[in-house]
Amino acid sequence: MNRRDFTTLSLATTCVGLLPAFGHAQGGPVEGKDYVKLSQRQPTQDPKKLEVVEFFWYGCPHCHAFEPMLEAWVKKLPPDITFRRLPVAFREVPFVLHQKLYFAIEALGLVDTLHRKVFTAMHVERNPLNTPEAIGEFVAKNGVDKAKFLDVMNSFSVQTKARQAAALSAGYKIDGTPAIGINGSYYTSGSLAGSNDRALAITDHLIAQIRKSG
Repeated sequence: MNRRDFTTLSLATTCVGLLPAFGHAQGGPVEGKDYVKLSQRQPTQDPKKLEVVEFFWYGCPHCHAFEPMLEAWVKKLPPDITFRRLPVAFREVPFVLHQKLYFAIEALGLVDTLHRKVFTAMHVERNPLNTPEAIGEFVAKNGVDKAKFLDVMNSFSVQTKARQAAALSAGYKIDGTPAIGINGSYYTSGSLAGSNDRALAITDHLIAQIRKSG
């Protein structure tokens, strides 16, 4: 979903596990067309590992559609690659609230149980989760202590993570979701690559290139 006009991005149409490969005939992905190389390298959490970051927004229908494919891809990552999700905030409302929602889920170790359910609530059940009260009711419905969750969501540590996410999103110059940051040096997206499955294939390609360069 685009920062400015939220125009429709190309959605993935290839089945999970059948990501397109880049052969000699294709010539590989093209910098500036299929992916962007950052002019200034962004920080990664562990300098000993390669890092992949998904930039997303819970309210983005394309992020919702991408999630099953992304999950399958992440499960196959080798141990020298770290993966993390970062919610973006293109404006204050409701993006910052949704940032804090994700970081509270993460802080409480509930990503595996609640992350997909948030997407379902928003895009299937049409519940925008755009107030703390609505979020409290949602987590309570899913067996989580409402008061504890809201306390964590409003904690200093979660607010700090939201600010850090905003800084990294700005450093990568993210202007739409979903987007993929690769080791602080590159990013691609379904919009750039033509589809979300091809964006993952480009991510694999760039990871291989980084490994070759040492």
